[in-house]
Amino acid sequence: MKNVTDSFVFLGHWPSAGSFGFNTDILATNLINLSVVFGVLIFFGKGVLSDLLDNRKQKILNTIRNSEELRGKAIEQLEKARARLKKVEMEADQFRVNGYSEIEREKMNLINSTYKTLEQLENYKNETINFEQQKAINEVRQRVFQQALQGALGTLNSCLNNELHLRTINANIGMFGAMNEITD
Repeated sequence: MKNVTDSFVFLGHWPSAGSFGFNTDILATNLINLSVVFGVLIFFGKGVLSDLLDNRKQKILNTIRNSEELRGKAIEQLEKARARLKKVEMEADQFRVNGYSEIEREKMNLINSTYKTLEQLENYKNETINFEQQKAINEVRQRVFQQALQGALGTLNSCLNNELHLRTINANIGMFGAMNEITD
C-alpha cells in the first residue's frame, strides 16, 4: 500500500521543467480557479447583474409609489368617510331635535284637543241639564195648569148656573167667529 500512496505523492511533485503537467496542490489551484471564475462572472455578468438590480430597484420604487398612491387614496377616502359621518351625525341630531319638537307639538295638540273636547262635553252636559230642567219645568207647568184648570172647571161647574153657562158659550162662539173672520 505504501507503493500506491508513494506513487500519488510522486505524481504530485513532478517538476515542471518546460512541460505541461498537473498541479495537485488543491489550495493553490482553487484560489486561481475561483479568481478566474469571479473575473469571468464580473466581466460578463456585470451587465446582467446590473440589469437585474435595476429591474429590482424599479419594482421596489414602483411598489413604493403605488403604496403611496394607495395610502393617499385611503387617506382621502378616510376624510370623505369622516365628512359623511359628521354629516350623518348632524342629520341625526337634527332629526332628534325635530323629533323632540314634533313630540312636544303633538303633545300640545293632544292637550289642546282634549281640553276642547272636555269643554264641548261640559257644554253638552250643561245643555242636557238645561234641557232636562226645561222639560221638568214644562211638566210641572202642565200639571199646575191641569190642576188649575181642573180647579177652575170644578169652581165653574159649582158656580155656573144655566144662564151663566149659556152666556159663556155664546161669548166663546163669538170669539171663534171673530177669529175666523180675521184668518179669512
